[in-house]
Amino acid sequence: MIGENMLVLELASVLAGPSVGQFFAELGARVIKIENAATNGDVTRRWKLKSEPADTDTPAYFCAANWGKESLPLNLSQQNDLEQLYSLVKQADIIIASYKPGDAEKLQVDYKTLQTINPALIYGHLTGYGPEEDRAGYDAVIQAETGFMYLNGEPDGGPTKLPVALMDILAAHQLKEGLLVALLKREQTGQGQYVQVSLVQAAVSALANQATNWLVAGQNPQRMGSEHPSIVPYGTVFTTQDNKQLVLAIGDDRQFERLCNVLGAPETAQDTKFKTNYSRVQNRKELNELLRELIAKQNQQQLLNTLHKLHVPAGAVNSVADVFELPQARQLLLESPDAKPGVRQVAFKVGDDEPVQLAPPPAYKT
Repeated sequence: MIGENMLVLELASVLAGPSVGQFFAELGARVIKIENAATNGDVTRRWKLKSEPADTDTPAYFCAANWGKESLPLNLSQQNDLEQLYSLVKQADIIIASYKPGDAEKLQVDYKTLQTINPALIYGHLTGYGPEEDRAGYDAVIQAETGFMYLNGEPDGGPTKLPVALMDILAAHQLKEGLLVALLKREQTGQGQYVQVSLVQAAVSALANQATNWLVAGQNPQRMGSEHPSIVPYGTVFTTQDNKQLVLAIGDDRQFERLCNVLGAPETAQDTKFKTNYSRVQNRKELNELLRELIAKQNQQQLLNTLHKLHVPAGAVNSVADVFELPQARQLLLESPDAKPGVRQVAFKVGDDEPVQLAPPPAYKT
């Protein structure tokens, strides 16, 4: 594995930075989570569901991104603890940090300081808004400021926060990629690197076609529920006769024709109002009403089985509990006899490499 014999020091908390730390643990690295002893560790140790015991220090949120790590509480404002960190930096390959601009310098754990200790060090730094703005980055605020909340929700409803801290996840992926590029550059040059990622830029880069809907087509995207602005029916949710839900993702006209044949309405695919994707976009409302009536006569699983055999994109609307009945999801489980399951950050396989077996999220020990 790429991470064998690699030491990663995690000077980060909450989700984005720690998920990058777990990523490297899954690649075989030794990951030491430096927790702030002045605040009794990562704040997510105290983010608990109503159903969780009050005395646990490894609640579900913390467990989302902290498998395979060692925990080392340090108060970096204390010289002895700072020197202990510096001794680890001498051996480290990667630092993952999530300080507001200026805070790492105050603590003497910024890249310039640590590079003097270890010139080959790669330092990944997550901020909310980049080096010029010292606001802390919070996922919900970034969702609002980068258009995601405005776009998410039903047309007649208000802006809606996504139920996952997706801005943190997007920033984490950007940092993983940046750190891997920095490792490659170090192989080529022997020099360490400073890798910067902001949540706001990670979010903007992920607006994808919604960004170019504005930049290229001049259309300011609006809330559409599950609808797609450029494809119909795509993302639309329908309810079947057995009161279950499914989603369609029809990407081309051939798929639409097969769908209509399965639903017993082949003439719909030949109707000039629906024959092409462009015409379906123009007549979205009328088509959706027609499809709702046709699909309401079907059994969900029988319909899905038929559509899958014909390579028509469709799927059940699953709860999270349903998701972990899927074989693909179960393959991503992290399991240990001493803990409830977790989910891997690494969802790819390279060659014949087998997944690394990880220890459960560490308890906090003073």
